[in-house]
Amino acid sequence: MTFQMILTEIHERVGLIRLNRPKELNALNPQLLGELLEAADAFDANDAIGCVVIAGNDKAFAAGADIKQMAKASPVAMLELVYIDLWDRLAEIRKPIIAAVSGYCLGGGNELAMACDMIIASDTAKFGQPEIGIGVIPGAGGTQRLARAVGKALAMEMVLNNRWLSAEEALQHGLVNHVYTVDSYLDEALKLAAGIANQAPVAARIGKEAINMAFETSLASGIAHERKLFYLLFATQDQKEGMAAFKDKREPKWQGK
Repeated sequence: MTFQMILTEIHERVGLIRLNRPKELNALNPQLLGELLEAADAFDANDAIGCVVIAGNDKAFAAGADIKQMAKASPVAMLELVYIDLWDRLAEIRKPIIAAVSGYCLGGGNELAMACDMIIASDTAKFGQPEIGIGVIPGAGGTQRLARAVGKALAMEMVLNNRWLSAEEALQHGLVNHVYTVDSYLDEALKLAAGIANQAPVAARIGKEAINMAFETSLASGIAHERKLFYLLFATQDQKEGMAAFKDKREPKWQGK
């Protein structure tokens, strides 16, 4: 695969995608998002990859969407652009995805990070939804995912009054998993991803599905769905191997089947 706006690497069983528009602080445009989704889909289909990390650079994960392309757009033009739908498609990737965030993570960039399953931040990371300053609101899931992550009151302040969160504040309010130094945050994200990638592959994908279901349905329906997925895993070779390895006091050898 040849890309112009992203870089891809493979670290054993981890696929790394790096946004690569440094002069624009990785502002998200249709081409960048399209390339990101193409790479994520390829990693999702690759049995040798167990987890994906998405990163920017130390200065910016992504400082927002590319406003120049939207400034004079009509509602119909935005609808036909099939642009915002790309954020939704990222959330449909079946394998776990970790966002490694440093510097600016604003607007569409914050929405991109929240569409991932976990966020590892550097201590310079800044999270915000500043769309109110240009006369709109978040449109790629920002109001919904942010409220679920940090609660109604803080989400209101961030969306309605452009409050930004520092990395430590984001950690305190549950938006991110861990905060590390700029020198180590990406390595730590890759380390977390490697740990996940070395778990039973089918169980990891199904576990992600089950947790996401908690935000889509009632508790009773979510538990019922979880139970079905739990039973389903007893049809996998990995379940047999995992329980046999536990009894034999050895490391399991996962097949992803």
